[in-house]
Amino acid sequence: MKHGLKKTDGNVSTVMQFVLLGFSELSDLQGFLFGVFSIIYMIIVTGNSLIIILTRLDPALQKPMYFFLANFSFLEICYVSVTLPRILVNLWTQDRSISLVACATQMCFLLMLGATECFLLAVMAYDRYVAICHPLHYSVVMNQKMCVQLAVGSWLIGIPVQIGQTAQIFSLRFCNSNQINHFCCDIPPILKLACGDTFAHEVSVYIVAIFFVTVPFTLILISYGKIVSTILKLPTASGRAKAFSTCSSHLLVVLLFFGSATITYLRPKSKHSAETDKLLSLFYMIITPMFNPMIYSLRNKDVIAALRKLLFKK
Repeated sequence: MKHGLKKTDGNVSTVMQFVLLGFSELSDLQGFLFGVFSIIYMIIVTGNSLIIILTRLDPALQKPMYFFLANFSFLEICYVSVTLPRILVNLWTQDRSISLVACATQMCFLLMLGATECFLLAVMAYDRYVAICHPLHYSVVMNQKMCVQLAVGSWLIGIPVQIGQTAQIFSLRFCNSNQINHFCCDIPPILKLACGDTFAHEVSVYIVAIFFVTVPFTLILISYGKIVSTILKLPTASGRAKAFSTCSSHLLVVLLFFGSATITYLRPKSKHSAETDKLLSLFYMIITPMFNPMIYSLRNKDVIAALRKLLFKK
């Protein structure tokens, strides 16, 4: 009997714990991968922490745009901390086992933080919409109370739904195999291990994904549609360039995150493959958070100025 499987009635094995195969097929590169992921984790934590510190200390960054950016940076640190430490432990110890409870907990936090990211990106798009399309009312509309409410709403909106979805998925029986061909407990590889018909659960996943991906993305598209329309009406080329520059970083992050997440959760089951799922998940769970601080800092003059003041302050 395989480790982590328990015999039940009818000679069927029920999973007691899982094994995250991760990058086990790259047996000769385990040490190299540990080094690479360690560096990536340090870059993500350091880069996003720096943005949080700058937005707290520099008076020039005491604006709604940077308040949401600080929330986003904190979210990215939380998001990668759900997966990367586990990956590092697995690579270092070569013990890839994970209990049923730990797997469910990891999935739940991944889903909740993913939902938060979707809506926080939509809130950031709304902030840019108000700033560009209604500049005279910006300070009134995006007051401190409104900013806090939007941020708190983004953090809380996915909690009950994603807890329910996680409970629903782990109410299934998993039998005959406990090997997850992935580096984390994500929905597609977990459903592949379930016994019997999982059609109802797959439909549930699609419905939730459509809500948490499509609704925020639609709001972002509407916001940017109005933003572009307003920018094109500006009388000067310099004014148009400045307006576009304040949105380009956020738009790039939106495309990177929603593009990979949509392909992962909304493409047909027949199109799923373990290697593709791992590659896509690696992209939006780890690679994108690594580049986000660079995207926002290198393309934002206010952040660069604040960083210079922090580094060269006497």
